[in-house]
Amino acid sequence: MTKNEHVKILGILHIARGVIVLLVGIAGFVVLTGIGVISGDSTAFGVLGLIGTIGLALMGLLAVPSVIAGIGLLMRKEWGRIVAIVVGIFSLIDIPFGTALGVYTIWALMDAEARQVFENPVTLPPIVVSPLPQA
Repeated sequence: MTKNEHVKILGILHIARGVIVLLVGIAGFVVLTGIGVISGDSTAFGVLGLIGTIGLALMGLLAVPSVIAGIGLLMRKEWGRIVAIVVGIFSLIDIPFGTALGVYTIWALMDAEARQVFENPVTLPPIVVSPLPQA
């Protein structure tokens, strides 16, 4: 497998991890606020809603850099490589999947061959919007 293919796989994995983390945050928010609503107690609803909101915000803060790194890797941007390395290092403490992703990220992006992949970044074609036909 070439280094270019490893970079593509890493981009997809980082985006997938970010989406999964965000979905877990949303699920936690829904469950906690749902429990608060079902309890019928306004204090429980307030406390659980606050905890759910804080959890969702934290999960969002963890998810966004991973998605940004994945997009940067798929576009073969040097900043994407750097962001992915930083995210990969922080992912090492997230046992077991984050650790595996972090090790794979560091292994795939820290050598000279990986730097060559990013020397010729992918340019996306422009989006052309055609006008609607007049009736």
